[in-house]
Amino acid sequence: MFMSIPALVALAGGILAVFWHPSRNARSLIQHFAAGVVLAALAVELLPEISREHAPGLVLAGSFALGSLFMYALKLWTMRMEHQHALSGKAGSAAQGLFAATFIDIAVDGFIIGAGFAAGGETGPILAIGLSVELLFLGLALTSETIKGWRIVAVSGALGAVVLTSSLIGNFLLSGASHAVIGGTLAFSAAALLYLVTEELLMEAHEVEEKPISTLVLFGGFLAFWSIQLIGI
Repeated sequence: MFMSIPALVALAGGILAVFWHPSRNARSLIQHFAAGVVLAALAVELLPEISREHAPGLVLAGSFALGSLFMYALKLWTMRMEHQHALSGKAGSAAQGLFAATFIDIAVDGFIIGAGFAAGGETGPILAIGLSVELLFLGLALTSETIKGWRIVAVSGALGAVVLTSSLIGNFLLSGASHAVIGGTLAFSAAALLYLVTEELLMEAHEVEEKPISTLVLFGGFLAFWSIQLIGI
């Protein structure tokens, strides 16, 4: 049930985007809030869970480095696709490449959720709730010159299917795995989430003139997620 939450939220974001087109300032505030939520998921749940796995330090450090390199490679590929798209001046293979990069990013998020469920405890549900905020924003951000109207719903539904499928795959592959494997996977996931906050959400949010309230919204997102964990909702 918890694994289906991100998929349903992604679909809901696409449906909402059909009727509501937030301004750039509104989108920036949403991104700040989402960044706060993901930071809370990282600090409050994921990093403590990595420590509880008691995996060898070299495994954790190596996995985090591998995750960093993977996200760096994905960043380079995305930049290349954007450059090709700018040179062509039209949609096409470059735009398809950007969509492919987005789907890979979402698949990684889903695998992170599956790893959290394999670790046991509250990690899986908390990560599912936290990453749902990112997927909600993604659905709202799908509107472009090439995707309009109900096509947004189709794409967001496909993203939801990807995140659900990769969650199930991650949980299946890691169920019963050793502490070293699960700890290493979570360390890889920590690098992916750190990239998500610093290189995607906040960088895109700062493309518009930042208002002082943006900082408050960032901390509000962190507090909202932390409160869920503290209260045990």
